[in-house]
Amino acid sequence: MPEKNYTASNIKVLKGLEAVRKRPAMYIGGTGERGLHHLVYEVVDNSIDEALGGYCDLIRVTITADGNVEVDDNGRGIPVDIQEDMGVPALQVVLTVLHAGGKFDQNSYKVSGGLHGVGVSVVNALSEWLEARVHTNGKEYRMRFERGKPVTELLKVGSSNRKGTVITFRPDAQIFETTEFSFDYLTTRLRELAFLNRGVRIILKDERSDRLHDFKYDGGINSFVEYLNQNKKPLFPKPIHIESIKDNMEFEVAIQYNEGYQENIFSFANNINTIEGGTHLSGFKRGLTSAVNAYIKNNDLLKNEKVSPSGEDIREGLTAVISVKLTNPQFEGQTKTKLQNTDVEGVVGSAVYEKLMVYFEEHPGEARNITMKSVMAARSREAARKARELTRRKSVLESGSLPGKLADCTINDPAQTELFLVEGDSAGGSAKQGRDRSFQAILALWGKMLNTEKARVDKVLNNDKIQPIILALGAGIGQEFDVSKLRYHKIIIMADADVDGAHISTLLMTFFYRYMRPVIEQGHLYVAMPPLFLVRKGKQKRYVYTEAERDQALAEFGDKGVFIQRYKGLGEMNAEQLWETTMDPDNRQMVSVKMDDAIEADRMFTILMGDEVEPRREFIQTNARYVKNLDI
Repeated sequence: MPEKNYTASNIKVLKGLEAVRKRPAMYIGGTGERGLHHLVYEVVDNSIDEALGGYCDLIRVTITADGNVEVDDNGRGIPVDIQEDMGVPALQVVLTVLHAGGKFDQNSYKVSGGLHGVGVSVVNALSEWLEARVHTNGKEYRMRFERGKPVTELLKVGSSNRKGTVITFRPDAQIFETTEFSFDYLTTRLRELAFLNRGVRIILKDERSDRLHDFKYDGGINSFVEYLNQNKKPLFPKPIHIESIKDNMEFEVAIQYNEGYQENIFSFANNINTIEGGTHLSGFKRGLTSAVNAYIKNNDLLKNEKVSPSGEDIREGLTAVISVKLTNPQFEGQTKTKLQNTDVEGVVGSAVYEKLMVYFEEHPGEARNITMKSVMAARSREAARKARELTRRKSVLESGSLPGKLADCTINDPAQTELFLVEGDSAGGSAKQGRDRSFQAILALWGKMLNTEKARVDKVLNNDKIQPIILALGAGIGQEFDVSKLRYHKIIIMADADVDGAHISTLLMTFFYRYMRPVIEQGHLYVAMPPLFLVRKGKQKRYVYTEAERDQALAEFGDKGVFIQRYKGLGEMNAEQLWETTMDPDNRQMVSVKMDDAIEADRMFTILMGDEVEPRREFIQTNARYVKNLDI
């Protein structure tokens, strides 16, 4: 191959916001639905920064009738005077220059989520057009941009008796896979911001459907914890609230235990959801563990016990929200998913320990409830350890450590293989006959599936319906789960398209969410979509998935001589039909189980599978009208 010249002409310099348009995923995480909504969050975060500074208490977010988004706050307004270094209005600099903004000036913002100063300029770069309106000094100013470039000068359009900034934009269809905003998607984040910023009112309105939410929580993160626990049974009525201010850091945590067995801790730094935790989370865990163990020791609560609670035991049934606000947060990368400030851990740990010890002395009933729940969890952990040992011994004895009902595949590379969890022996038999055995494994499930929402880990490990799944996947369970050891990178739930099948699918998704969450987080879990009808006329045949598709096929085939078969279950399909409709990668339809929002996911699993009946009834009554093609 002839050598190509490599000279200075090959070196490209992307000017202004060109880099953002060239590589948008670097700045907003992708160009799908998640990246699209990230644009809104970047603009709202600027308004929240004004609120953190005490300058703003009202933010309005509107999805307009024509699909644009408008964010309106009553803050100070982005400055419109000339920025000396650039020689143009500061508003233009903020909207067209990366790493420009008040976040780098300690006098403007003590605390800010928008550390890197790229937010609103990135939104501008990725918008077909953006219009900024600023109300300041008794005047209203406007400036318009298209794909990041100014198309008007800064215009003074009249007088104004208010203050604040209004940003309206239309995302660029050349960049995004979809430009349709979701009211529900925005609701989750805006509600979260209202919880985290006590007293700030956030109004979300959708002009396309007249839906509206008005969020304002004077209880702050206490209200957040109560919201998370609203469908559970708390051990005590009011959350424990701890707060501390030291140097340039404000810290607060709200804690409430419930009768369940899951640990739900959500941590935030400068309003950013640190989904990977960090030093504020580790400090909280250390302080909590030390306080509970000190109370147990001081009150001699383990004199008849053979086990002592670990940190994991102490957090069983815990719901907590941790929020730190600090001047110079250090995150891992632009995604900001993990806080790294080393001094935070000690400050948080000490504050939690000291204030919990005072709380325990003043509230002995609550303290005893927490400590005894921890002891019960320790007993369960010991039982689970014995169950794991039994499972390991049993698995060595039985079929080379794999469950007897597993029909394994021949390829050993997990990246190329998939495991079907099939409801019923009949469908399992058809699946085994119809599969491509080189890369498809089948595990038939039978009988009543365990509701893992209501079970401790020792019961899960001992359950004869769940145990084969754990063995087949080979990656452990709970705290010991290691996603890198998964034997299959596609795990596909295949159940009937009826009420029982939907229930089994939900039970399995609950199990994965509670005990193998990385399977969902890393995109390994799917739900198969078997067809509802076979429409056939002579040699023509078509499998369809909805009644509308059935009617369309009928119209195309004509009225005479058309045969329609309704599949009420997977067992009604022979092996060939099951392969070509539901298992063949070239033809099948599957839904990827995703978890974009852990907080809402936890709430939904509690509603659907928890002890409280009334929230589940309310959910079903509210959403039943959206259900289609479900056999009862």
